[in-house]
Amino acid sequence: MSKTAEKIDRLAELTTRTAPASGGSLWTEALRRLRSSKMALIGGAVMALFVVVAIVGPWVAPYDPTAQTWRGEVFTNRGIFVGPRGDNWLGLDHLGRDMFSRMLVGARQTLLVGVVSTVLGFVVGALVGGLSGAALAFGGKAGRRLDTVLMRFIDMMLALPSLLLAVSVAAILGQSLTTVMIAVGVIQIPVFARLLRGSMLAQAASDYVLAARALGVRRRRIVLAHVLPNSLGPVIVQTTLALATAIIEAAALSYLGLGNPDASQPEWGVMLSQAQRFFDGEPMMAVYPALGIIITALGFTLLGEAMREALDPKLRS
Repeated sequence: MSKTAEKIDRLAELTTRTAPASGGSLWTEALRRLRSSKMALIGGAVMALFVVVAIVGPWVAPYDPTAQTWRGEVFTNRGIFVGPRGDNWLGLDHLGRDMFSRMLVGARQTLLVGVVSTVLGFVVGALVGGLSGAALAFGGKAGRRLDTVLMRFIDMMLALPSLLLAVSVAAILGQSLTTVMIAVGVIQIPVFARLLRGSMLAQAASDYVLAARALGVRRRRIVLAHVLPNSLGPVIVQTTLALATAIIEAAALSYLGLGNPDASQPEWGVMLSQAQRFFDGEPMMAVYPALGIIITALGFTLLGEAMREALDPKLRS
């Protein structure tokens, strides 16, 4: 059986490897292409900066982001908002809190919501998609029935607009930061499920799978040792893109008032929601968190698109 397993491993490698003959494996070639991609470098730099700010922000913030230290100094004598100054680099919000400190600390909450919700969507979606793909490809009639049930449920989720589905989940579970994570994670599930299912079905038709079946290798081994690992490439790319979507969706829920009930805790979506009442007097209160959300989502999107191109054999030079 060890020699048979080695043959199957070799067939899987030859079938799934799309690098040129002089190169290495698929992932080695993809990494080489990423290093030479300006889009990947820019996206990676933005993502790395966001992660660093989210991690160290609470320790480097000059002031307590919830303290209303300058509440009596929000407006000038002419009733105009105090702008950026030496003590407050980005100015003050409507309650006299330091905007720079709130932006730094709010990055952690935004990253936490994005990562947790994406992981939730990935885990559940991969479980549903992997089970459905394996059942359809290797489960016979019973597997086809299971695939039909699971995919119809996924189709119902896809039929609803993502934001409407997230708002519905958040309204049912109640207002909290955990609710936002669950709501955003739920709308990611059908995307991961459909993507992994399709990728597994494509792998199931490969030559190495036919050879494994002919040699009598157990179906469970074929699925877990070869089909599933070889199907994860597109799903990993989608994870990067989903992080950008999760950050935007979480900000939208917070903007609608379905996020953290403690509005004093800084989070970019909450800050954007609070700033709308004062947009005429101090538009920068809204510009700062909006730019943070836009730039961060753009960074994840650029990196995800670069990874997709690097792993796509049709785009290889």
